[in-house]
Amino acid sequence: MLAGEELRVWLRYIHSLTGIRLDESKAYLVENRLDSLLRDQKCASFSELYYRVRADRGTVLRRKIIDAITTGETFFFRDKSPFDLLRFKLLPELIDRRSRELGPGAVSIRIWSAACSSGQEVYSIAIVLKEALGDCSKYRIRLVGTDISDAAVARASYGAFSNFEVERGLSPEMRDRYFARHGEGWRIRDELRAMAVFRTLNLMEEFAGLGRFDIIFCRNVAIYFEVEDRQKLFQRIGRVLEPDGALLIGATEAVATICPEYEAKRYHRTVFYQLRGG
Repeated sequence: MLAGEELRVWLRYIHSLTGIRLDESKAYLVENRLDSLLRDQKCASFSELYYRVRADRGTVLRRKIIDAITTGETFFFRDKSPFDLLRFKLLPELIDRRSRELGPGAVSIRIWSAACSSGQEVYSIAIVLKEALGDCSKYRIRLVGTDISDAAVARASYGAFSNFEVERGLSPEMRDRYFARHGEGWRIRDELRAMAVFRTLNLMEEFAGLGRFDIIFCRNVAIYFEVEDRQKLFQRIGRVLEPDGALLIGATEAVATICPEYEAKRYHRTVFYQLRGG
C-alpha cells in the first residue's frame, strides 16, 4: 500500500516530472498506474522503484513513469461542442479574415492540439477540416499534436485504433469514410494522417519553437496543475497564439480569472478565449 511519506515522495516527484499535482487521496491511482512498472522492474516496494528511477542516468525509466501517470481517457469528438465551434465559426471566420488581409493565394490554417494523447483529438480536427473545406490542398494546413508521453505520441503518429476506440464518437459512415481496416481494428486514412505531425512535449517547459498558431486546443490538462503552473502555461500559450486566434479549453476550466489578458467569448453553449485587443 502506497501511503505516508513514501506516497508524498512520489507525489512530489510526479509533480516535478509532469506538472501534475495529485493529493494524497489519489494514492490508489498512483499505485495502480505504477504497479506494472514495479513488477517489471522486480522491485519489492515503491520506495525501491523510486530510488531506482532517481539513480537511472538515462531517461527510459522516467519516460515509463510519465507514460504510466499521464495515460488518460480520450475519444473521437469528445464533448462535440468544440468541434462544432471549429467547423461553423472559427474556421469560416479565420479563412474570411486571412483572405481579406492577404488577398489571393492559399490561406494558412495552423492548429495545435497541446495534449493530444493517442491522437483522437487531432484526427477529429482533421476530419472537421476535411468535412468543412473539401479539397484541403487549397489551404496551407499545419496540424500539430503534442503530448508528454512518448508512448501516446507513437500511437498517435501511427494512427491505428481498436474497434472500441473508433466506435466512441464516430458514426459508421464517418468511420468508413476516414478509416481503413487494419488487422482487427482501424487506421486513419493516409490523406488525413499526412495532415498532422506529432512530437513529445512537456507543457511545463518552453515551447516557443513550435511556431505560432491560429487555434489551440488545450483541453482537460491544466486542471491537474496548480494555479501558478496553470497561469504560466496559459501565458506561454498566449505568446504563440495569433492576436486574433482562439484558445479552446475544457468545459470545466477557466482562463480569464487567472490570466486577464484573455477574454471569454461565447458561441451557442461553447466558451472559447481570445487575447484582449486581438
